[in-house]
Amino acid sequence: MTDYEAATGRIAGLPVRRHHVLLLAWTVLWFLLVEPSGGFSWHYLRQGEELLFSDRSDGGLALYAHHPELQIGPVSLAVARLFAPFPGHAGEVLAEAVMSGLGLAMLVLVGRTAAQYHLGTGTNHRRLQQRLLVAGLAFIPMWVEVSVRFAHLDDVLALFFTTLAAHELSRGRATAVAVYLALAVDSKPWALAFAPLLLALPRARWLRTGLWFAGLVAVAWLPFYLGDLDTMAAAKFTIPNQTASALRWFGVTDPTTPWWDRPAQFGLGLGLGSLAVWRGRWPAVVLLGADARILLDPSVYTYYTASIMLGTLLWDTVGQRRLVPWWSWIALVALYGGTLFLPSDPARGLVRLAFVVISAGCVLLLPAQRRRGSGRRPSGRRPSGRRRTAPPPAPRQRATVQAP
Repeated sequence: MTDYEAATGRIAGLPVRRHHVLLLAWTVLWFLLVEPSGGFSWHYLRQGEELLFSDRSDGGLALYAHHPELQIGPVSLAVARLFAPFPGHAGEVLAEAVMSGLGLAMLVLVGRTAAQYHLGTGTNHRRLQQRLLVAGLAFIPMWVEVSVRFAHLDDVLALFFTTLAAHELSRGRATAVAVYLALAVDSKPWALAFAPLLLALPRARWLRTGLWFAGLVAVAWLPFYLGDLDTMAAAKFTIPNQTASALRWFGVTDPTTPWWDRPAQFGLGLGLGSLAVWRGRWPAVVLLGADARILLDPSVYTYYTASIMLGTLLWDTVGQRRLVPWWSWIALVALYGGTLFLPSDPARGLVRLAFVVISAGCVLLLPAQRRRGSGRRPSGRRPSGRRRTAPPPAPRQRATVQAP
């Protein structure tokens, strides 16, 4: 092994790194374990794409008016259409495999985002690769939960596009950030909570990127509202308020989703994300948006935890410099382990509440780690440690980034 291969983690000079191979093997193992019982919700995607591209009275642009239970964005239904030519189970397994592969692609993207974000700070890339590997070992089981066991293509795409947006943000590509965030919302509406990533761009770009974002969201959703005004009712669709939800600890005992719950989720996610950007901690935006979701959502499906795991992955890898990605493993043990091993629903709800409060408090209030190696403060940081605008993303440059 050459010194270059040892420093970069490459295998025999190939553009493949050792930790990628390990994560691939870990993903395949979990895929094989979960796939026999997978595809729990794939029929919703099948039903939705068939209706969207049909001429039935309850399909086409009237889809959401007649089927408010299909809380799936039009981009997700269009992508699900790609698997329609394959026979039933074969198409389902192929979709699950593709979605699992997207999880691996997201790990690579997060590694490159971290490398770009810390460019010029003397980052040890072997250490960064190790951090990504350890965090990825926690991320993959929950990713397989959403991509294989539940086969929620809409959640998968929302998180994948959000990862792309974070990567483009680190490279300073403002329009691409807006496009990918819009695609995330067009895949699953709750991804709106990640929109504060736009505020991490230089202030001069806010108007243009905001228009791109709003325009692309409108292009995807507005035709349904104009095609059938009853589509407005889809926003009022409710689900049972389960006894293991954190909502119960706020004294909310309504049997279904309270009328104020969805607006409160969006408001809290947007507010916490904006505060993170103001504090110069945009890598925490996804975690805080996901926190708002599990705090106020009346349901407690395990696949919800995948958004938390992406948030902790970004925070541990991009926002932190510690070798051990503590938050990724704390989230896995508390939220997924708690679902499996805690004896009562109220106890599970309390753990969800505690995780949200502690994780949000830590990423927003604890002193930020200083990026070392360049002999300067991170771009945009005020001497007091607080700033009113987030640091502008790294400018475009041709310098080679040895990405994890």
